[in-house]
Amino acid sequence: MASASLGGVSLQRIGVVFESAKRRYIENHPRSLQRTVHGIAGFYDGVPMHWMRDWSMPFPFLVESAQGSLLRDIDGNEYADFCLGDTGSMFGHSPAPVAEAIARQATRGLTYMLPTDDATAVGRLLAERFGLPHWQVATTATDANRFALRVARAVTGRPKVLVFNGCYHGTVDETFVRLVDGQAVNRPGLLGQASDLTQFARVVEFNDTDSLRDALSHGDVACVITEPVMTNSCMVLPEPGFHEALRRLTRNTGTLLLIDETHTISTGPGGYTRAHGLEPDLFVLGKPIAGGVPASVWGFTDDVARRLDAVRALTPPGHSGMGTTLSANALSLAAMRATLESVMTPAAYEHMGRLASRLAGGLQHAVDAHRLPWHVVRVGARVEFICAPGPLRNGTEAEAAHAPALEQAMHLSLLNRGCLIAPFHNMMLVCPATTDAQVDSLVSAFAEVAGELTRE
Repeated sequence: MASASLGGVSLQRIGVVFESAKRRYIENHPRSLQRTVHGIAGFYDGVPMHWMRDWSMPFPFLVESAQGSLLRDIDGNEYADFCLGDTGSMFGHSPAPVAEAIARQATRGLTYMLPTDDATAVGRLLAERFGLPHWQVATTATDANRFALRVARAVTGRPKVLVFNGCYHGTVDETFVRLVDGQAVNRPGLLGQASDLTQFARVVEFNDTDSLRDALSHGDVACVITEPVMTNSCMVLPEPGFHEALRRLTRNTGTLLLIDETHTISTGPGGYTRAHGLEPDLFVLGKPIAGGVPASVWGFTDDVARRLDAVRALTPPGHSGMGTTLSANALSLAAMRATLESVMTPAAYEHMGRLASRLAGGLQHAVDAHRLPWHVVRVGARVEFICAPGPLRNGTEAEAAHAPALEQAMHLSLLNRGCLIAPFHNMMLVCPATTDAQVDSLVSAFAEVAGELTRE
């Protein structure tokens, strides 16, 4: 009888590799063990944010410092960082122009509900880089998406939002829906959800043009919100012609199109949108836009602006439901200006793309050498190995491709070899400070672990 397996690897072997990695991790982190194994006092679940428990490690290590592409913990271990704050530090930890801008602004005040001279530069830079004329600043991509969807509903007079199954757009309520047996349901695991989110959302599979056409034909969808590439599960690329069909169908039905580039900004200086000639009505970018300082932006077309002006002219004074006091604070604008002017440069992207291509090729070679039924996907500086055959077509296939126990063993084993990758999926980012040697070390470590997992 064949032994049970996951991703082409026996469960028994996965368990052996993970337990060995776990013992090694504990040995290498005595100080972090002492301080975190029972949780950090004062924090619920022992961590400042609950998802810090979702790493593969038996307990989180405490970070001492990070610079560029290198991260150090309090036990003196160093890591080539390919997680990069899962995109928040996509351009490296504390890039010099951003650190200098933060230091300058720190003595001038951090927030005062008024624009600065940096704002005059940022507005121009956003319009030039991303091609939309009107911008607003928020604190997180969740906020930016939420505000943009409110505008979409306001200017169309329609109640619903369309999302793709398996999507991720932060913690926006309307996007927490999934398809189960062809029916939209609230996403499992939500806490304190008081309403049926499916009343305000339609859900179809990514790359499914026929289902998209049918869902939009009802005439009640204000906006389609999507990443140009699905990234937060296992990565799903758009099939040829999908984005053209998406834009055509939204225009034909009077539906707005929102492109969320928070992860796919890895593609190039103008994101996937500029690289592939997409034409969104609304655009959102968060995470790395201010070099790691919490900030996000959302932009829209002249047409949306005109329609928004008309709605506001008929709306009585009051709270718009968009804002938050710390949005567009002086510190975030200073950091954003430095990032746009001096960090997110064509030269930086050229370096990132070259090394990401090297990384993807090296990982795929290791996969093939060990005859694993896996595949590797890349979007610019973003690389992912998927423990299943590919390519994947939609969110349902992406969720089915996850192999949690196998991925946990891989992640912890890579960590013990000095390579840190994203905890929630098998994502790796290359930043401007990443070196050829670091990429080669990750490829070598990956090949070693693959060899351990497939050893008879």
